[in-house]
Amino acid sequence: MAAPRAVLVLSGKRKSGKDFVAEELRGRLGPDVCIILRLSGPLKEQYAKDMIRWGEEKRCADPGFFCRKAVEGAAQPVWVVSDARRLSDVEWFRDVYGDVVQTVRVVASEETRKRRDWVFVAGVDDAESECGLDQGVAFDWVITNDGDELSLDEQLETLLQSLQGCL
Repeated sequence: MAAPRAVLVLSGKRKSGKDFVAEELRGRLGPDVCIILRLSGPLKEQYAKDMIRWGEEKRCADPGFFCRKAVEGAAQPVWVVSDARRLSDVEWFRDVYGDVVQTVRVVASEETRKRRDWVFVAGVDDAESECGLDQGVAFDWVITNDGDELSLDEQLETLLQSLQGCL
């Protein structure tokens, strides 16, 4: 595993478009340059039943467990972590990869999220997995993803231009 030159740690509410933004970034940089790392991927692979409870227990015992699993084998110079949900996720990447880490918050209005079929679910949308990064992080970037393609394009291009020195 080569050390990354840039790590973009994305977070945002359900249906804000985190995965879409991650795919856009990878598409613009190319798969040889950019890999998408999903913290939920190893979690789902490691344990399917009672996943959330088990995952919380695992994180309490070892906050970096799923982060380490997600980066295994990543060799591209740019990593996009598409689903950071907790302060411990952000802290782990910052502790391990330092100055190459940039935090990116993807936001969309509640109205936009509803158009994307979001419906508030008690126990999900008010849980740490959705609200853990609502405070306590000064994000390096805030990407507004409300369906305005031109605006999103401009925001992503500005973010990508900032990475040019890393590539």
